[in-house]
Amino acid sequence: MSSSSGRAPLAPGFVNGGVSFWYRAAGRPAPGPGLPGPRSADVCVVGAGYTGLWTAYYLKRARPDMRIVVLEREFAGFGASGRNGGWVLGDIAGSRERYAARHGRGAAIALQRAMFAAVDEVVRVAADERVDAGLVKGGVLHVARNAAQRARLAAMVGEAREWGWTDDDLVPLPAAERDDRLRVEGATGAAWSPHCARVQPAALVRGLASAVRRLGVEIYEGTPVVRIIPRRAGGPAAAVTPRGTVTADHVLRATEGFTAALPGHHRDWLPMNSSMIVTTPLPARTWKAIGWERRELLGDMAHYYMYAQRTADDRIAFGGRGRPYRYGSRIDDGGRTEPATIDALWTMLTAMFPAVADEGRIDHAWSGVLGVPRDWCATVVLDRATGLGHAGGYTGHGVATANLAGRTLRDLVLRDDTELTALPWVDRRVRRWEPEPLRWLGVHAMYALYRAADARESSAGSGRTSALARIADRITGH
Repeated sequence: MSSSSGRAPLAPGFVNGGVSFWYRAAGRPAPGPGLPGPRSADVCVVGAGYTGLWTAYYLKRARPDMRIVVLEREFAGFGASGRNGGWVLGDIAGSRERYAARHGRGAAIALQRAMFAAVDEVVRVAADERVDAGLVKGGVLHVARNAAQRARLAAMVGEAREWGWTDDDLVPLPAAERDDRLRVEGATGAAWSPHCARVQPAALVRGLASAVRRLGVEIYEGTPVVRIIPRRAGGPAAAVTPRGTVTADHVLRATEGFTAALPGHHRDWLPMNSSMIVTTPLPARTWKAIGWERRELLGDMAHYYMYAQRTADDRIAFGGRGRPYRYGSRIDDGGRTEPATIDALWTMLTAMFPAVADEGRIDHAWSGVLGVPRDWCATVVLDRATGLGHAGGYTGHGVATANLAGRTLRDLVLRDDTELTALPWVDRRVRRWEPEPLRWLGVHAMYALYRAADARESSAGSGRTSALARIADRITGH
């Protein structure tokens, strides 16, 4: 089934877009009931993805009498929550050095430990709420495939040690153990961390939405928010929709990669595209050649990095950057992916796992957007004067980070001073992205340089990171 033309082989019934493969079995959900008219609430949450739903869940658990309304433009889980690679990853969303620069080394370490705990919290709640989302905590395997990547892998482990990580958090693997776990063609090094779990992301977000509804939270779908109004002169804050206005003591924005569509927030976070393909189910002989029995998540040390999982039904879901950014922060809501991106992802997948080229085809391709702040660090904010709050900017680490954000927003709304509200991402303010065309030029220049850097490192055999990658980092402050 391999393709000699360079084009990826597509399965009969191949789907491009349709939100994501994760919705394919059950079908794309139709939006539920919309807002029936004006409402008042204690808390109004804008966006029914992971951040909004976790926030509503923990608030309602803490205060069952609290009136909570969640507003969603499409359906719960339409955005990144239902399209991501299924990594419940315990890494910080951003730079620990940047958090430490403002709040100290101890605060950055506390944030990292809270992220590790968030992975187990997601697993716990899914079990308690009987959410069948294929969760398996097999950890994450980082592989290097050339000398420069191997040097970065060693540096990553060394830096983690300096920030308090032990062998219980991240450990280099000898070649024999690496290949026993997962045989990646051309692998020259690997490190494994237990702080990651595989998940079927749409099953998790839909199960979480059901749990939130059972608690008595009102979720209104098919209800776009066109404006958010701060509290003024003692009056409540408000979320304005074409179907009516919801007034509340607090309005919390949980729109992540879709934030640029809201008036006044166009340059807050850049909507970065990421694309995925998933294979047809692979036969036992292919898995015998590959391994992957422990269901680790897989990433590499390239600048233009990939991410992958072995799904519950024995496919490989494989992702990376395609067309990283659309001019003017435009978003392709349907998730359709360009053929060149599909071909590139297939080429990367089969280079790592040649056995797949003989047995597999691509069953589905899709894309989604994630929120990227100007300093690439996530934030949780609540302004008590205006009644407005938000969380996001997860830079691709949102599945676990959104859980921590939801619990942190709960404590901020309830005015509880806790270990979570003392974390260094709370009330973090960053400058906005540049106007166009500088924004488009910067992002596309960055990824062009990263692609060129990867190509040079693969061909040169040097153990040094390409200077092109360092230039790319300086362009955008990554």
